[in-house]
Amino acid sequence: MSDPVGKLPSELDQLPDRDTEETAEWAASLDAVAQAAGTRRAEYLLRRTLQHAEAAGLALPKLLETDYVNTIPTAAEPEFPGDEAMEARITAWNRWNAAAMVTRGSKYGVGGHIATFASAAWLYETGFQHFFRGKETDGSGDQLYIQGHASPGIYARAFLDGRVSEQQLDNFRQEAGGNGLPSYPHPRRLPWLWEFPTVSMGLGPLSAIYQARFNRYLQNRNIKDTSNSHVWAFLGDGEMDEPESTAALALASREQLDNLTFVINCNLQRLDGPVRANFRVVQELEAQFRGAGWNVIKTLWGSAWDELFQLDTTGALVRRIREVPDAQFQTYATRDVAYIRQHFFGANAELVQLAGVLSDAKIAECFHTSRGGHEPRKVYAAYKAALAHKGAPTVILAQTVKGHTLGAGFESKNANHQMKKLTIDEFKDMRDLLGLPIPDSAFADGKVPYGHPGANSPEVQYLHERRAALGGPAPARKVHHVALPAPADRSFAPLLKGSGKQEMATTMAFVRLVKDLMRDKETGKRWVPIVPDEARTFGMESLFPSAGIYSPLGQTYEPVDRDQLMYYKEAKDGQILNEGITEAGAMADFIAACTSYATHGEPMIPFYIFYSMFGWQRTADQMWQLADQLGKGFIVGATAGRTTLTGEGLQHADGHSHLIASTNPASLNYDPAFAYEIAVIVKDGLRRMYGETPEDVFYYLTVYNEPKVQPAMPEGVEEGILRGLYRFNTAADLAEAAPAADAPKVQLMASGTAIHWILEAQKLLAAEWNVAADVWSATSWGELRRDALECDEALLRGEVRTPYVTRALEGAAGPVLAVSDWMRQVPDQISQWVEQDYTSLGTDGFGLSDTREGARRHFGVDPQSIVVAALAQLARRGEVPASAVKEARERYGL
Repeated sequence: MSDPVGKLPSELDQLPDRDTEETAEWAASLDAVAQAAGTRRAEYLLRRTLQHAEAAGLALPKLLETDYVNTIPTAAEPEFPGDEAMEARITAWNRWNAAAMVTRGSKYGVGGHIATFASAAWLYETGFQHFFRGKETDGSGDQLYIQGHASPGIYARAFLDGRVSEQQLDNFRQEAGGNGLPSYPHPRRLPWLWEFPTVSMGLGPLSAIYQARFNRYLQNRNIKDTSNSHVWAFLGDGEMDEPESTAALALASREQLDNLTFVINCNLQRLDGPVRANFRVVQELEAQFRGAGWNVIKTLWGSAWDELFQLDTTGALVRRIREVPDAQFQTYATRDVAYIRQHFFGANAELVQLAGVLSDAKIAECFHTSRGGHEPRKVYAAYKAALAHKGAPTVILAQTVKGHTLGAGFESKNANHQMKKLTIDEFKDMRDLLGLPIPDSAFADGKVPYGHPGANSPEVQYLHERRAALGGPAPARKVHHVALPAPADRSFAPLLKGSGKQEMATTMAFVRLVKDLMRDKETGKRWVPIVPDEARTFGMESLFPSAGIYSPLGQTYEPVDRDQLMYYKEAKDGQILNEGITEAGAMADFIAACTSYATHGEPMIPFYIFYSMFGWQRTADQMWQLADQLGKGFIVGATAGRTTLTGEGLQHADGHSHLIASTNPASLNYDPAFAYEIAVIVKDGLRRMYGETPEDVFYYLTVYNEPKVQPAMPEGVEEGILRGLYRFNTAADLAEAAPAADAPKVQLMASGTAIHWILEAQKLLAAEWNVAADVWSATSWGELRRDALECDEALLRGEVRTPYVTRALEGAAGPVLAVSDWMRQVPDQISQWVEQDYTSLGTDGFGLSDTREGARRHFGVDPQSIVVAALAQLARRGEVPASAVKEARERYGL
């Protein structure tokens, strides 16, 4: 067999051929088949050969795409262990109540989604009846990531098993009264039911992967046996367009997370229309997942198709369904049999002949309703195969009809995602289709009734028995609070006493503190350091050999720096999660660790450290997910500020993360200036999040890479540090050039590294302008504002409370000038509660590359600019001559 003209060389040309004659015989055999039986037969033989090789474990590249048929043939399906008729009745009640709840709520204009659960009902019900483990055995059970738009069906099931009342169903999406149901899975709003917030599409699949990974982390570190926990993520095929949905597929296969199953409901529709109108999303997803190393199970066709496939002796049917685009298949689900005979079977003579032996009823059944995702036996077979597969995660691609059983007005309609209600007549048709015993008289008042077979009915008893066998109700969130003992004071002592004459950046101070806390005998093992690849940037390489970098494989190589003290050490029980260059992945890891106290009953203390610019700006949606999931831990924005990270320029210069963080009610945001402030904040954070009465909050700390001498903690400042503001020193404390007793006064306030700018400005004001400046450390503009807002709210209730910031500054003479390495909006958060004249300086605008001094002069926040701004404030008040401002500008070259 000669090479075709112009054939490009391949990797096979570089491998030695030990038997060229045998190779030629194989090639000749393939040519002979193609010539005698056609290219389709040759292609078939190759595909079957490759499939056989894969099953035999031969090291060959996998087929990325298989035929558009079920992975598990009907003949290979296991025996169904349940009472199928009983489960059909249970599913029918849940379908009905989900649709009734949304329809009844539509009169209040609160909306809701019906079509998603209608298509996915059996995907959930089969899992609830036979697979999903509850928490009443080992406290962990399985972790269920429920598709957000399917929430009405989950509420309907909770209504059937007695966990949700009819009144609550009527309060769907009406939560203000305290007895309603949130629109989507929201643990913060319904913490006994929901574990994972999933409706911000894309975050569910990403989080599910890292949750499965964290389960293994807990087990490999001997903290919790999670070997029986399985993570199930229910997703829509449209949701897979989100980049986060597929961002960590390789991680899941690389770490062999066979404790993870994705169930993708392929109803071929997204919110406005077809997912892949001109293509086939199932085949695309199969290639994606197989290419990433996942086990793929396709559950596409219902049992009605069995007869068609048996009659397809030429393969024409399989080829045809593989070539029809998704939008056309959606159309087939809505058109009559004549249309299907013409447009599907009329494609070639072989299909015309096949259709000739099929009844209209059979064609209608196949194309209108018969999908693998609508049949419990096929779903059961897929789930069982997923759990049996070892060495890789599994994705189940289950095909359904969106709006299934809701009637011709809903099924496969492009607009069905936005359709919020059925008419009474449509409900009656649905009742008849589902065989529910709901009389016409139940609709007498024009309102669709809820349906329930009774608390002692066989359906409810069966449901309870199945859930008891699987370990209790699901989904369910249970918190067994375990208070962690406070770490020994000796861990905090080095930061409290200061650094002497040695300079230390606050980033280094934080890392030193955590390193000491990780040695604590009681809680040290519970710390989870998380970093997206730049641990050395943050001075964390000293943790490598002592704590180890987590890897489920351990270290299978000799690291290049093995002969060095701080070598790169990976270990199966490693404590550090070094995620590579993925802030989204690191944040998903952080969420899993932050919520381990509820998911597994094991409180962990994660800290996630990153370039501050690449935290809230890049993953703020995940920060909301963290808040929704009631996570606890420390987020650390290192190399913070817009002018402190020298040379990196605009893309790295963060001047706004505190402004974004201030929008999240669960985030306590601190910008400490000194090492001792970090010690006080972290110590109190451990108490608030992990003490006897834990709060559902997390911390955002910003730390800087600018080395400075760290002072010892003054007496009596702990409350001010935690509340957000305290006086660090006064003009009278200056050792040299103290201003005169009657000198004009100004209050300089700063957070983070800006404290050093105002300390220098304090000296210049005293020595050169006879102005007395007091210096205040504003550790948290956000906490000051939070307190003030609470005081305002109390006033509406008739309670008179004075904000802490107002009380702290009471009696302070002169105007207030607030300075930070952030946009002015950050310190301006407190302006309306400061009774003195208030103004601010900040780093508004884009960042730039320069020295720290050059950047600070550019933004007008260097000590000299602060002096000029302070003089300008005093000049406006008539306390210094206006000429002093002009003179200062000229003197400092501004």
